[in-house]
Order: sequence, then C-alpha cells, then structure tokens
Amino acid sequence: MSAASDTTDGAITDFARRMSYSDYLRLADVLDAQKPLSKSPDEMLFIIQHQTSELWMKLAIHEITSAMEAIRGDDLQPAFKMLTRVARIFEQLNSAWDVLRTMTPSEYTRFRDALGQSSGFQSWQYRAIEFLAGNRNPAMLKPHAHDAAVLERLEGILDRPSLYDEALLLLQRQGFDLQGDAGRADWRQSRTESDGVLRAWKVVYQDPERHWALYELAEKLVDFEDYFRRWRFNHVTTVERIIGLKRGTGGTAGVSYLRRMLEVELFPELWKVRTEL
Repeated sequence: MSAASDTTDGAITDFARRMSYSDYLRLADVLDAQKPLSKSPDEMLFIIQHQTSELWMKLAIHEITSAMEAIRGDDLQPAFKMLTRVARIFEQLNSAWDVLRTMTPSEYTRFRDALGQSSGFQSWQYRAIEFLAGNRNPAMLKPHAHDAAVLERLEGILDRPSLYDEALLLLQRQGFDLQGDAGRADWRQSRTESDGVLRAWKVVYQDPERHWALYELAEKLVDFEDYFRRWRFNHVTTVERIIGLKRGTGGTAGVSYLRRMLEVELFPELWKVRTEL
C-alpha cells in the first residue's frame, strides 16, 4: 500500500465525476459572497456575522413554519422538536453577538460610511420571524416595498394565523372557550391580550398531567420567546457598546428604538399565567 493511500485511509479523493463537499454546499458561492467596501480589516467580521445570522434566520423560518403546519394538523410531537430547534437557533444567534462585540467603536467608524443606508432593520427575514411569531404591524412592510417577491412573501405571512394563533386554535379545538380570540377575522394585526386565553392556559398549568401536550407546547413557546428576548437584549447592548446612542445607519433611533422592542411580548398570557398560579 502506498504512502498516499495510508494518509487518505481509504477516503475517496477523485471528484472529477463525483459531487464533492464543496459542490453540495455550493461553497464557491457562499465563500465568494463577502465583498467589503472599505479597506478596513474589521469589515469582514461585520459582513460574516450578519450573513451567518441571516442563514440561521432562514433555518428558523423553516422550522417555525413547519411547526405551525404540525400544530395545525394536531401533530404535536414533531412541533415540539421543531420549536426546541428554534430555541437552539436563537442560542446560536446570541453567541454571534459575542464575536461582534470584539469590534471597538474606533474600528467600526473606519467602515461605517461604506454601509450607506443599509441596516439590520431592513432584514426581511427578521421581519418574517416577527410576523410568524405574532408581532404584526403592516406598516413594517414599507422597507420591503421595493422588492415584490419579498413583499408578497411577508404579505402571505400576515394573511394567515401566527404561531401563537395556531396554538390558540389548538386550544379551541381541544374544547377551551377563548371567547372568539382564536377566530378573529383579521390576522394581519397583532392580537391583544385576552382574559379568556389567560384562563385557558391557567387550566392547563393547574393540571399539566391532564393537559400534557398543551402544557408542553406552552413551555416550548416560552423557551422560544426566552431566547428571542435574550437575542434582542444582546442586540441592544452590542449596538450601544459599538455606536453609543447615535442613530442607526438605516435612520432608526438606534439604541432607543431597540430598547422599545424589549418591551414587546409575543405570548403575553403564557408569561402572566405564572403570576396566576
């Protein structure tokens, strides 16, 4: 046996007519997608951090949508697995801020002007996650009005029940009286808190053994929002650490805008039920 064979340990090394690892992952496209616009070496970190975050968000959208379909079909075990995965995805997104925080204000200033008016505020995938989770505001479609395909996709999300709406529709199918909350006519607007929904979740939490599937679903939703909140908080602290209280590149109020987002609750009754028990 030749030395060359020893070093490859029997692995296939001829890919002239085979699909390779790089082919399958289209790494030539992925690794060629970083195009810094300045001479600052720190811009590469900024680009890769945001590109990888968008990839994780793409997976989150896929998993949330699949979980919603499973809940709609009363197939809860796969939904639990998918929602667990979404929480882990946001754990990864949280870790990404740790890398970006190694950038100092002076380093960011060297290439900030190259960003123009581009901003994470304009991420349509982030908007899709917000809409899917139930934080719905049709006015937030405006930054995407220039892209017909993206606008159509976001409009489609708004026209259907959110993840939390699907959970409430499930509660209703299981015999809980939600006083019309699960059957509202306009899915495009964020729902308001409901005493009927709070009472339903209280019944579930007071007797989890009897309502185990609903109880587990509720906790998976809380896990998701818990990690989502941490992601928002880490976003705020990272931005403040790097740019202070300056306005964002996209024209938002920067840190003050992001702080307001910390007050948004996606599944309010699931948090309030803890006080009721």
